[in-house]
Amino acid sequence: MEHGVATHGALLAAAPLAGRRSQLPLSPPPLPPSIQIQNRLYSILSLPLKARPVRRCGASLASNYTRQTFESVDLDWENLGFGIVQTDYMYIAKCGPDGNFSEGEMVPFGPIALNPSSGVLNYGQGLFEGLKAYMKTDGSILLFRPEENALRMRSGAERMCMPAPSVGQFVDAVKQTVLANKRWVPPTGKGSLYIRPLLMGSGPVLGLAPAPEYSFIIFVSPVGNYFKEGLAPINLIVEDKFHRATPGGTGGVKTIGNYASVLMAQKIAKEKGYSDVLYLDAVHKKYLEEVSSCNIFVVKGNVISTPAIKGTILPGITRKSIIDVALNKGFQVEERLVSVDELLDADEVFCTGTAVVVSPVGSITYQGKRVEYGHQGVGVVSQQLYTSLTSLQMGQTKDSMDWTVQLN
Repeated sequence: MEHGVATHGALLAAAPLAGRRSQLPLSPPPLPPSIQIQNRLYSILSLPLKARPVRRCGASLASNYTRQTFESVDLDWENLGFGIVQTDYMYIAKCGPDGNFSEGEMVPFGPIALNPSSGVLNYGQGLFEGLKAYMKTDGSILLFRPEENALRMRSGAERMCMPAPSVGQFVDAVKQTVLANKRWVPPTGKGSLYIRPLLMGSGPVLGLAPAPEYSFIIFVSPVGNYFKEGLAPINLIVEDKFHRATPGGTGGVKTIGNYASVLMAQKIAKEKGYSDVLYLDAVHKKYLEEVSSCNIFVVKGNVISTPAIKGTILPGITRKSIIDVALNKGFQVEERLVSVDELLDADEVFCTGTAVVVSPVGSITYQGKRVEYGHQGVGVVSQQLYTSLTSLQMGQTKDSMDWTVQLN
């Protein structure tokens, strides 16, 4: 993470931006008068928590943003990949030893001040979430199940000895951040606005202990497909030497360390031409767990099986949603131990996650043996579930599940 102070314009000019046609800096909509320039933010962040002014991020701030005239952004929406695009604003709230978060403020997107002895840098005390906003054809914006992300962050925070914002504050902060960056939401069918909430121990600590202060931050970026293949099938390799998680560990929460630990196996796999890695359990080394950043499903006939949530597998929100969609369509869904032998004998395999939504698997390689599915095409079940879920997320079909939240 960068340190120091830089102007918003300089950041935009210096960093490569995914999908932008022009390298000229774009000016964000003017800040509401009550929000100070970025340099003042860093002075504020260096103050003790109680000495910091608090900017409430409620209805009055929302009305300021919704009254703004948003400039269009010069992005190539047709070729938008999954990478960071520096947008206009981010949300920051702080929490001290009393466990209560300030109501937060919206500030220009940019570097944050962080003590080198902070808990997140020294002991990995941090969590993150991921969700998306979609633009409807009428110009309104839909969020998909944001309260589920709030609940998962609270569960993870308890495991990591961290306080967490309430569900209400989390959802409100997400709404305000999306509205503040409304001009960056891709047009209907061209992608989504990826929303990244962070919770981290930002206070200084030297001995191993929970941090004395925490930061809750949300930033956003317009994105396209996570895998370069898009909805086309991906090719996975089963990893039987490295393991993503162990019983009793933190595999079931979205802590930052879970993702750093998969980078080596993922790097090796991609150098060999695979899209990603599928991990096995660390005890028996024969039961499926998950891919680096998404859950796995195996289809045999009318039965869809997925590894049960048992502490080593992240309880994915897309996973949970796909299970309900599949049940409503008449499939039998089983959450249980799924062996690698069943995987190799499956009719169809697919992955789910916020970033990928539904990603069909074209082949699995295990101990040198390669098995292909559906002649490397998109499977019938994968296509059906993908279409059903994305149509709901983008507001193209009626939301009978009551999963979406509309922002006008």
